[in-house]
Amino acid sequence: MRKASRLFEIIQILRLARHPVTAAEIAARLEVTVRSIYRDIAGLQAMRVPVEGARGIGYILRPGFDLPPLMFTIEETEAVVLALALLERTGDRELKAAARRVSDKIAGAVPPPLRQTLSARALHAWGTPAPAPDGVDLALVRRAIREEEALSIDYRDEYARRTERTIRPIALIYYSETANIVGWCELRQAIRNFRADRIEDCAATGRHFRGEGDRLRALWVDGWQVNQAAG
Repeated sequence: MRKASRLFEIIQILRLARHPVTAAEIAARLEVTVRSIYRDIAGLQAMRVPVEGARGIGYILRPGFDLPPLMFTIEETEAVVLALALLERTGDRELKAAARRVSDKIAGAVPPPLRQTLSARALHAWGTPAPAPDGVDLALVRRAIREEEALSIDYRDEYARRTERTIRPIALIYYSETANIVGWCELRQAIRNFRADRIEDCAATGRHFRGEGDRLRALWVDGWQVNQAAG
């Protein structure tokens, strides 16, 4: 996590806290060292963010400090609530954790009437959540798509035939039962879909295809290959 993002997260944690929060608690939530949190707290105080407290006791955010509000209508807030609930069904552990953080941030930023809409839990997304795949971390796939980095995968098709592939991932589709990775397969020299639950191993290659992602996505859309299975 970049420092700027971490500082924002610390402010959000302190804004929503009802009691002093220790550096150790903040460090555990952000998965960084306690020493880093001490430095970040000092940095916030140097920027005149009203953080009060001391080591071993905990920190609070003095009342009156606020970030710009999120001006959502009731309908927009309900759309966000339902969208976050749907993320619980993806089987993507990192996205599910991110959804919970987003919900906390919105609850801390919107005016009280809309905050009640968020906390009422009146909107739900039912259905069996997709299990997290054993052989691939979907967070790794999403980062590879963003950074346009090729992935090496061990894949078993619907007939249990095993192949080793190098793919250039360009999209990730979340279905109710699994997630599908869309990518350019270097073995087949074509766009293919790979079910995440059929991937036995996945690793970043360190080899990038920067500048090609948009072209490959256009190829995928133009060819209507969304339903083509890996062959």
